[in-house]
Amino acid sequence: MAQLEQFSYDNSIVKKFAIASVVFGVVGMLVGLWAALELIFPTLNLGIPYTTFGRIRPLHTNAVIFAFVGNGIFMGVYYSLQRLLKARMYSDLLSNLHFWGWQLIILAAAITLPLGITSASEYAELEWPIDIAIALVWVIFGINMFGTILKRRETHLYVAIWFYIATWITVAVLHIVKNIELPVSLWKSYPIYAGVQDALVQWWYGHNAVAFFLTTPYLGLMYYFLPKAANRPVYSYRLSIIHFWALIFIYIWAGPHHLLYTSLPDWAQSLGTVFSIMLIAPSWGGMLNGLLTLRGAWDRVRQDPVLKFLVVAVTAYGMSTFEGPMLSIKSFNAISHFTDWTIGHVHIGALGWNGFLTFGVLYWLIPRMYKTELYSLKLANTHFWIGTLGILFYAIPLYWAGWTQSLMWKQFTPDGFLQYPNFLETVTQIVPMYAMRALGGTLFLTGVFIMVYNLMKTAARGSFVANEAVEAPAREVYVAHKGDHWHKWLERKPIQMLIGSLVLILIGGIVEIFPMMLIDKNVPKIATVMPYTPLELHGRDIYIREGCVGCHSQMVRPFRSETVRYGEYSKSGEFIYDRPFLWGSKRTGPDLHRVGGKFPDSWHYNHMYDPRSMSPGSLMPPYPWLIDKDMNTSLIPGKIVALRKLGTPYQPGYEKIALDDLNKQAKKVAESLRKDGVEDETLENKEIVALIAYLQRLGTDIKPKAQAGK
Repeated sequence: MAQLEQFSYDNSIVKKFAIASVVFGVVGMLVGLWAALELIFPTLNLGIPYTTFGRIRPLHTNAVIFAFVGNGIFMGVYYSLQRLLKARMYSDLLSNLHFWGWQLIILAAAITLPLGITSASEYAELEWPIDIAIALVWVIFGINMFGTILKRRETHLYVAIWFYIATWITVAVLHIVKNIELPVSLWKSYPIYAGVQDALVQWWYGHNAVAFFLTTPYLGLMYYFLPKAANRPVYSYRLSIIHFWALIFIYIWAGPHHLLYTSLPDWAQSLGTVFSIMLIAPSWGGMLNGLLTLRGAWDRVRQDPVLKFLVVAVTAYGMSTFEGPMLSIKSFNAISHFTDWTIGHVHIGALGWNGFLTFGVLYWLIPRMYKTELYSLKLANTHFWIGTLGILFYAIPLYWAGWTQSLMWKQFTPDGFLQYPNFLETVTQIVPMYAMRALGGTLFLTGVFIMVYNLMKTAARGSFVANEAVEAPAREVYVAHKGDHWHKWLERKPIQMLIGSLVLILIGGIVEIFPMMLIDKNVPKIATVMPYTPLELHGRDIYIREGCVGCHSQMVRPFRSETVRYGEYSKSGEFIYDRPFLWGSKRTGPDLHRVGGKFPDSWHYNHMYDPRSMSPGSLMPPYPWLIDKDMNTSLIPGKIVALRKLGTPYQPGYEKIALDDLNKQAKKVAESLRKDGVEDETLENKEIVALIAYLQRLGTDIKPKAQAGK
């Protein structure tokens, strides 16, 4: 019999991540609730730059994804990994560097995003210095995790660890490929990809950030904490093998389903659709493996709030992973895309899957680390029911809103005219649904506050064990036996599992992305499409800074309803100088790709100063600072140089005269505004002029066939 070795588990690092997850969960959800209320009461934007919907929406998403869920992942991984491997974490120093590094990244995001420092890429808004910090902290986490795996006392690598390994390598690949940028200054950069190529890389990253940050690590947590809480073994070992390998291979292909009916080539859209539909099989295999683990334990589910949270979490995972493939079918996507249906879909996963599973883990972990019982089962059950009602009141109105939006956008009269030509009609119609969504968010957040109180009282009545003393035999040398399952060999080879995971996820990425970069016919050139002028470029960066892409798309799809409403459908060649692309993912306001020339300059000026003066009932916040603030054009020469390096055909040396061209165009816009009664002697120096120049450029590089030659 092997001699027992004495050591201890590090609970202090688990406690730190648990506290951070709870704190940032509250903060992130409060910001989300504030953003939701801004869509009902525009005055809550407060008339200052830092609190507008466009700036705090990415703050909310980053806080919830990377601060709440991210810290929740690390909490669960650090707790379960030590016990599954029967080893303390490889390095206490690396554990703490990981923790504090991650919190500093979150702090940097909390400062920069309200300041308008953003790359405008969904789930990847942070600028290049923070991206580098993320990569460094992720490497620290990886070294610590693999160091622990290599020094383990347990020969077998349990299924949860497979998901942790795949998560680490895939997130590293996604982060690096997505964030290859050329810096212009400390807080400004341009991606190396442009237009359609940037769109494909973005949603290859964006969809798989959901897959490999919000899903695979949580599946690892499910495979550990659900059997622990139920005190039952996982239902099927073989199903877990199929679930893991099929999921990580298929998931990586599905990103293009975010771009159906856009300017992305049809072959890429079709790949995204096919693999998205295939995802149902492994996803539901995992859900069933989780739920069937509870066979024979359903009486306990009725009594145990931890199991209640875990069951609803796994069910929400199953619902989301059915709805996602369904929305990847073009006929469904034609209805859902750019509507609040997608927001409802996302939040079933965020609130139900990530939120409830995190709550269940917290309710299970905290009493054990404090060597006590949960303070109040009644409060935990109250939290469960309030939270469940919160999810229903949040999601159902958004489904309703999404269907309403899409049907109103597409409705024609018997005479062939749009039934609702004024886009604002479709917005005001769904304000009651937005109010119900805010109620759902309030209920969900109320449940979180109940949990915080319950966990604090639990901690106060117990005694925290920072170093949990345990003993286990040294790892034995594995000897293969006849009849062993082939996968058992791989489960004892963490490096081979890492390499296998890397190979599988690279296949889909290479097949989808490389042809878009190397084959010119995927992005046909249009001779009339020219680079942005310096003033338009500056205005575009202001548009990005203010987060306008959060409410406005720039992609007219080839539907009759859209071409009648907006104009000629968008062509891939129109976006070749767009870094980053700004197609958007939701229309709270109308599409802007053909807005150039539709309104006089003074309309845009008044619309930005007071949106309701031009569009009564609008939910858009005012932007008075654009009228008051002078343009800072110091980066213009550097931007011209950087973009030329990336392939934009600015003439060599143009950066030396770019500011002269900017001033000339600014004077023309200012003169136009003065003719319409805008009185300001320094108007040509204001940011509003640059933004107007950009908006008036949109969609004017091509002429529809019907107008050609006129």
